[in-house]
Amino acid sequence: MLIDTRNIISMTEANQNFSKVARMVDKSGSAVIVKNNKPRYLIITFTETDDMKLASDEDVASISRKLIQRNRKAYEELAK
Repeated sequence: MLIDTRNIISMTEANQNFSKVARMVDKSGSAVIVKNNKPRYLIITFTETDDMKLASDEDVASISRKLIQRNRKAYEELAK
């Protein structure tokens, strides 16, 4: 994930001026809050969450079957 340095704000500043964080998110779609000089929180617009979908149980089962088929020999060897 690429982070636009213009959208980084310290935890202290975010705590003292959350409206600034909200304006950053409104303008660019996200803001990163850093704590102890490390990215800690990502603030995004609520509408962005629609793009973040969880895998369904069927998708996970399908991927698992493919991995097992692809690596069957290794799994059989490990099972010994």
